[in-house]
Amino acid sequence: MDLGLDEQQEMLKNFARDFLEKECPEQLVRAMEDDEKGYSPELWQKMAQQGWMGLIIPENYNGTGMNICELVVLLEEFGRALVPGPFISTVVLGGVPIMEAGTEEQKQQFLPKIASGEIIMTLALTEPSAKWTADGVQLEAKKDGSDYVLNGTKLFVQDAHVTDYMIVAALTGGSGENGITLFIVDSKSPGIKYEVLKTIAADKQCEVTFENVKVPASNILGQEGEGWPIIEKTKKVATVAACAYLVGLSQMDFDVTLNYAKERVQFGRPIGSFQAIQHKLADAVIDVDGSRFITYKAAWSLQEGEPDADLMISMAKAWTSDASRRVVAHGQQIHGGIGFTKEYKIQLYFRRQKWMELMWGDADYHRELVAQKLEV
Repeated sequence: MDLGLDEQQEMLKNFARDFLEKECPEQLVRAMEDDEKGYSPELWQKMAQQGWMGLIIPENYNGTGMNICELVVLLEEFGRALVPGPFISTVVLGGVPIMEAGTEEQKQQFLPKIASGEIIMTLALTEPSAKWTADGVQLEAKKDGSDYVLNGTKLFVQDAHVTDYMIVAALTGGSGENGITLFIVDSKSPGIKYEVLKTIAADKQCEVTFENVKVPASNILGQEGEGWPIIEKTKKVATVAACAYLVGLSQMDFDVTLNYAKERVQFGRPIGSFQAIQHKLADAVIDVDGSRFITYKAAWSLQEGEPDADLMISMAKAWTSDASRRVVAHGQQIHGGIGFTKEYKIQLYFRRQKWMELMWGDADYHRELVAQKLEV
């Protein structure tokens, strides 16, 4: 395995960084926190024009046909710029399940529109129990003629309020993994209500209530009762995507902090010359680079179908969740009081880190999965 970037990946990284520095400045990130939608339609279309929405979508569906490792390269830059909006929700949570289990008709209907930026999607999985496991799915879908009727509540659904379609996990019989079915649901269907939750990162998670929502049987994704394996594959890609975002976020937080330590003068010398600050910076750069390498290994393992891919993914998420939290904490400590003020850049990274740390399982959740895979 070569952890270095190839020429194509290097070009993607450099172009994405230049593009996002121009098109996604700090002012836009701050504005989107207060914006009802949480994203800029103008930036969304510009990103679509670069082919980013279709990055991992096959070429025969108007995508670019790249792999998970390229997605990681791009999302690292997204984390660096704190790009707001439903990119991961649409490309990963919407696109991956359809690529994995959609009929040819469903693929033709949705994948080209994802690639062009025409539609926004998300996955409605978690509920008030906040479990990432199959027993957390309690929303019911009952057969009614040629339709299914959905009743229940989904919680912490990313960007649901701006979606065109949601992929909804529901119980159609049985229990646990054997009774879960995925439905492609029109987000404007009668009986669906959205409430945007207030979060530390202002990241537009939603409570979505379904009350007698009718969905045609033709909108089942995959087979009835066989939705959980599709969710498992999607969770793996989404977890790697979260790790990549945390890597970019940590790198930028470290870069800003390092520059501050070199420039901030106290007691007649730069604060970076003090051993206590030096050690914090050393710990931070070790955490950043460690996060990058373990994330790239997880992405490569998943992409290549390696036997230890699940172990690598959980190791990566456990490490990056803890490491990124240490990095942003050091960043605020080195900056002192100004690092905690809302007007200063560093607190943006602190708040966004907490959001992505918890997405798809925190460090403790994934440590438990690692232990299970070690059979201890």
